[in-house]
Amino acid sequence: MIDEGRPLFLQIAEAIEDSIVDGSLSEDTQAPSTNELAAFYRINPATAAKGVAMLTDKGVLIKRRGIGMFVAVGARDILLRERRTVFADRFIDPLLAEARTLGLDAEDLAALLRERADGAASTALTEGNRA
Repeated sequence: MIDEGRPLFLQIAEAIEDSIVDGSLSEDTQAPSTNELAAFYRINPATAAKGVAMLTDKGVLIKRRGIGMFVAVGARDILLRERRTVFADRFIDPLLAEARTLGLDAEDLAALLRERADGAASTALTEGNRA
């Protein structure tokens, strides 16, 4: 899981975020401690703590004194909103810019997306039947 090209604390924070988004770490449940994260990833506890602090600052994790860190109620919604914004910035905005360059309007683009989505769905079904 560790990517040498990116700061470890960011990777720790993203791993916790992924677990919240996919539902494997539910809201209002205890998050892994910094010591557990450090042992699992074989990193310094201070590095794990930096990733956890980042999530605390975002309001995704909350500290319950004497008990530990917990996933905040509403954390999944916070993360989904954030990811939708990043998705739009990274993929939708360039897509729209290229569509304008090609002279495609919103209906043309929607039709193209539906066509590709339908093709992807039928490909997935075909591949699923082969498995």
